[in-house]
Amino acid sequence: MRKRLLLVPDGMADDHLEELGGKTPLQAARTPVMDALARRGTVGLVRTIPNGMPPGSDVANLSVLGYDARALYTGRSPLEGANIGVDLGADDVAYRCNFVTIDDGVMRDNTAGHIDSATAGELIVALEDVLGGGPFEFYAGVGYRNLMVWRGGEEVACTPPHDILDRPVAGYAPRGVAAEALVELAERAHDVLAGLRPVTDVWFWGEGRAPSLPPFRDLYGLSGAVVAAVDLVRGLGRHAGFEVLAVPGATGGLDTDYGAKARAALDALGRHDFVFVHVEAPDEAAHMGDIAAKIGAIEHVDAEVLAPLAARADLALLVLPDHFTPVHARTHVSAPVPFVFAGCAPAAARPAPAFDEDAARATGLVLADGPELMRRFLAATV
Repeated sequence: MRKRLLLVPDGMADDHLEELGGKTPLQAARTPVMDALARRGTVGLVRTIPNGMPPGSDVANLSVLGYDARALYTGRSPLEGANIGVDLGADDVAYRCNFVTIDDGVMRDNTAGHIDSATAGELIVALEDVLGGGPFEFYAGVGYRNLMVWRGGEEVACTPPHDILDRPVAGYAPRGVAAEALVELAERAHDVLAGLRPVTDVWFWGEGRAPSLPPFRDLYGLSGAVVAAVDLVRGLGRHAGFEVLAVPGATGGLDTDYGAKARAALDALGRHDFVFVHVEAPDEAAHMGDIAAKIGAIEHVDAEVLAPLAARADLALLVLPDHFTPVHARTHVSAPVPFVFAGCAPAAARPAPAFDEDAARATGLVLADGPELMRRFLAATV
């Protein structure tokens, strides 16, 4: 039986840009390996965001992995908490706790200058010392991505900070009957962080209670592993019953060690039927509004992650972004994303001349959701 690998360059899909002569970053990037897969595989579009659901990486990666997001999604932060080792009771709510930069009431940076994990960890300890000890608990994650747990708390509707970059934050405060407690907590955190620029504030979002996901093996009959740097995807892997690999040099940013991810994936294929590799860098570049960095990240994925994987003859590959992250919007949108899978029987192929948004659209193949894509991929690669 063939081994299978899912590669997700997060947020890789984009719009046509005047700066690139009407091309998308994926079209402008040099991606010979993705293009070769497209010429011998199956290319199309898939809807990873169910209608009416937020176009976040949580919903999208849950869908891409073949889960019914509409039925199983309970929020982003509980997935991240699973990787940090935070146990949630039935009455507890987790929130993402971003370190951000707010100047003159405007959300300038949802990453506080891409604060490093060591510095962020020290700030989380400071917040826990001053604000913890009651219903609120603070936990360090990766870089600016941290966690707050409200024991016996409420789910309060919050706005992702990357959705309001360069906008006034007034009007985007937490909403709901229990919102006042979160607003007060954020104000107290602001006082704790005073004078520590580029960090000025914490921003709570991604609220949710503990999920209950069936193991991937129960759904698809395959053992699995996940190679990822960000807590969200690693936590999703834990809930799916995967081996979650620690990869030295994998940062969740533009400075990640792409090759180390490929080597970790190849090693995991010796123990498992299915490996999920996630690369955050294209999404980070898009949130920064940096076209050149996004193109560079895509090229690194192709040359340093995909190329060594594609060289393995017994491996079937599925490659797709989880969602669109246009560099001009600097946030996620819900459009269907391009996918390619290869390593299947020739009769199952639906090729394209290249792998990009337009080539995928031109095949006319549009799948309803991630579970349909996963079923097709696995059925074609027996």
